[in-house]
Amino acid sequence: MKKSVTRPSADEYFLKIASVVAERSTCRRHHVGAVAVKDKHILATGYNGAASGSKDCLELGCLRDELGIPSGERHEVCRGIHAEQNVIIQASLHGVSLEGSTIYCTHTPCVLCAKMLVNAKIKRFVSFGSYNDSTFVELFREAGIEVESKERPSPEISFLD
Repeated sequence: MKKSVTRPSADEYFLKIASVVAERSTCRRHHVGAVAVKDKHILATGYNGAASGSKDCLELGCLRDELGIPSGERHEVCRGIHAEQNVIIQASLHGVSLEGSTIYCTHTPCVLCAKMLVNAKIKRFVSFGSYNDSTFVELFREAGIEVESKERPSPEISFLD
């Protein structure tokens, strides 16, 4: 008897991919993944972690934890680069425009990432988790960026073996 498989929606599919991307994170506080998509094609991915080639928090420990800095505050103290920043950087390194794209991310953006996404001219932001900063909402509204919050996708992968 054949196993029945339900095909995920495009939003669920790309949020699930963002969740897998987040597994590469080197942050001790939050694993965040982002996927830039246009016309149902992946343009770039990014996860949060230290700059390429530098020591990360898994190796050095979390400076923010050591200093007792709450989530969403004093971003300059963190050695990590946010997933949304990395998706923009990866796209630019490969000469890919994010204009008109959708960003699927495991968390909502901080205001710094939101500003960058506005200037990258994305049209939509989809997430299932919340970051400790909601100031992006007004900025995205003003820029005409659609924001959607979805259910966390199932971690299960369906195989037809």
